[in-house]
Amino acid sequence: MRRNRLKRHRYLSALIAILALVAAACGGDGEGSDTTADVDTTQPASDTTEPMTDTTEPTTDTTTAGGDDDLVIGVSWNNYNEERWALWDEPAIQAALDEAGATYINSDAGSSAEQQLADVENLIAQGADALIILAQDGTAILPAVQSALEQGIPVIAYDRLIEDPEALYITFDNIGVGRLQAEVIYEMVPTGNYVIIKGNAADANADFLREGYEQVIGEPVSSGDIEIVFEEYTDNWDPALAQTNMEQALTQADNDVQAVLSENDGMAGGVVAALEQQGLAGQVPVSGQDGDQAALNRVALGTQSVSVWKDARELGFAAGTAAVALAQGTALGDVEGVVQFDSPGGNSMTSILLEPIAITQDNLDLVVDAGWIDGGTLCQGVEAGSVDVCE
Repeated sequence: MRRNRLKRHRYLSALIAILALVAAACGGDGEGSDTTADVDTTQPASDTTEPMTDTTEPTTDTTTAGGDDDLVIGVSWNNYNEERWALWDEPAIQAALDEAGATYINSDAGSSAEQQLADVENLIAQGADALIILAQDGTAILPAVQSALEQGIPVIAYDRLIEDPEALYITFDNIGVGRLQAEVIYEMVPTGNYVIIKGNAADANADFLREGYEQVIGEPVSSGDIEIVFEEYTDNWDPALAQTNMEQALTQADNDVQAVLSENDGMAGGVVAALEQQGLAGQVPVSGQDGDQAALNRVALGTQSVSVWKDARELGFAAGTAAVALAQGTALGDVEGVVQFDSPGGNSMTSILLEPIAITQDNLDLVVDAGWIDGGTLCQGVEAGSVDVCE
């Protein structure tokens, strides 16, 4: 069978490629300081981290018989040990594959860019007909992406940009996410001292979010109405490091901080912990994104002002559906819902960009009605009647 012959050829090619890629990466795993973001590492034991599902390995190989010539879709997770991947993204990807009768295989790089290079080649060796890659480092992963594409295997850059115009980029509008965060915070605090806690420097999402901030606060900063007293990237979007950064910001500013733009919910947890130590939690507006359950609870409590909700179920299902279409031979530009996105690297990326929603105390009912979180979890510790949804 032609497909089997191709897969045997891929297996031999992949074994050679694994050795070459790992050898090339031995000088360091190229992580820089990293969902992406959005963004994602093994979280240290700390009271400031977001609740996580657990450290279970990604679900392995869910097969539905009778698919399109046994299509196999490989997913490379940069680090599975974060709440949203297991809770929302993976089940949605699997649902799309089940619907198409395709097989799901996966790997977890454990926050190592070097390991992810080998993981991708292993997925190819296992017979993947298309790949979905949540990149640890969008630059370091390029050799593996190019290897896949050269073998005729389509690649989807999942939620984090990989600068290869032959890959399909699927994400939420991350500049829009940053803009939504900043709009909420700026409306609350139009003047004063701001702290900006950014994500991983190796993840393009950190800069996309910052670009969204600039669209809102750029002019007030130029006019002097807003002063950015501290701004720093955070390795691996780590909540504990975000707490350390926020503690440093408070020390440098002598606690004279009126607002914090934190690029995701995990780091917002670290920011709020630092504010709590100084008796400032609930007094200083804090942003975040992802709609993590602990963050939504903080929104209800008033210690976090906004969490931009990116319904990962939509993202995962879109990626799974697109992966099947590409594996079946659909041209990149013919995938349903694609638009062109001009990347920071000067590439015109074929993309699917989903729309996020800013969640504040005024619209918490949206996430409850959508089944994203239950009322008991959302309202834990919240005074009855202080928020409409927590009566």
